[in-house]
Amino acid sequence: MAGIYLHIPFCKQACHYCNFHFSTSITNKHVVINSMIKEVEIKSRFNSDIIESIYFGGGTPSLLSVSEINNLIKIIYKKFKISENIEITLEANPEDLTLDMVKKLSLSLINRLSIGVQSFNDSELKMMNRSHNSNQSKNCIDNALKYFDNLSIDLIYGMPNSNFRTWAKNLQILENWEINHISAYALTVESNTALKKFIEKKIIMPLDEEEVYEQYNFMYEKFLSLNYINYELSSFSKEGYFSKNNSSYWLGKKYIGIGPSAHSFDGKIRSWNISNNSKYVKQIINNELFYQKEHLTKIDRYNEYVMTGLRTIWGVSLDHIEEKFGKKFSYNIIKKSKKFIDLNMLEIFDRKIFTTKKGKFLSDGIASELFIINC
Repeated sequence: MAGIYLHIPFCKQACHYCNFHFSTSITNKHVVINSMIKEVEIKSRFNSDIIESIYFGGGTPSLLSVSEINNLIKIIYKKFKISENIEITLEANPEDLTLDMVKKLSLSLINRLSIGVQSFNDSELKMMNRSHNSNQSKNCIDNALKYFDNLSIDLIYGMPNSNFRTWAKNLQILENWEINHISAYALTVESNTALKKFIEKKIIMPLDEEEVYEQYNFMYEKFLSLNYINYELSSFSKEGYFSKNNSSYWLGKKYIGIGPSAHSFDGKIRSWNISNNSKYVKQIINNELFYQKEHLTKIDRYNEYVMTGLRTIWGVSLDHIEEKFGKKFSYNIIKKSKKFIDLNMLEIFDRKIFTTKKGKFLSDGIASELFIINC
C-alpha cells in the first residue's frame, strides 16, 4: 500500500510562521496543474502499489476549482491501482469553504476535509497573518458537517501572547461540534519566516517551554476525556477516523509526492522535487530531471523508525528492529532506553517501547538520544 501527496503551491498570502514552498501569484496555476498531471503519468510507470490515500496539501489546495481537483484525481485513478476504501483529503482554508463549495466537493471523490482553523481567537489569527477570521471558521465547520462526516480541524498551541485561558477557550469553542479528527501542533519558529524576524527584533516574545507544555497537557487531558485517541503526538481521533495519510508517514509506508517541493519515499530512497514553480514546469515539459534523491543507509532508516515510532501508539518494536536491522540495533535501543525508563518517560510492553504520558511531549528529543550515529 502507498499514498499520494499532491503539493498545491499557491496561497493568498504568507502566514508569518510558514516556511513551506508556495507562491501568492496564481497566474500560472493551470500550467503547474498540467505539469503535475504529467508527473503523475511519469511516476505511475515505476509504481505498482495499491494507493490507499490521496492528499491535497500545500499551500492552499482549496484555491483550486472543483474541476481542477477532479482532473487530478481522475488521472491518478487512470494511472494507478486504487484501494476500494481510499481516503481522499483536501486541505482547505475556512474562507474558501462556502456552502456552495462544500456542496460541489461532496459530489466529487473528495471524502475527507482538513480545515486550517489554527485558532478561534481573532488576535492570534491576525498575529499569524491568516486570511480568515474566527466567524469564517465557525461558518465553514457548520457548512462542512452538513456534507462530510470525515472532518479534521488543525489547531496551533503555544502562540506568543497566549496563555492557559486563551487556549482553553479555543478548545471550549471546538466542543460545539462533533469533530472526528483534530491535529494540534505546537507553534515552531522556522528559519526564513516573518515570525522568526519578529522574535529576533523582540516585536513578538515566544512562550517559554513550560507554558507550552501546560497548554499541551491541558489539551491532552481534555481530548482524552472526550474519547479521542492520541494515535500520534499531534493527532487526536475518534475510533475509526485515524488519517490514512498521516498514519502512512508514521508507519514508514511508501508515499509518492507530486508537485513542486513534494517529497517521495519508496522504503529506501527519498526524493524531493524542485521548490520553484517555474523551474518545475520547465523541467517537466522538457523531460529533464525535476527532483533530487538520496539513498537512506540502514542507520538512517533505523533512526527514522525510532523517531516516528515513539510519536505513535504503535511504539517501537524490538522484533521489527531485529528483523530489519539486526540484533546490534535492538541492543542499542534497549541499552539507551534504560535512562528514560527509569525517569518514567519510556516503558516496554510486549517487546515494544512506548513513550509514557510524561515522555510523550518530549518524544522527539528522547528519540534523538536513542539514535545510532555510526556503526
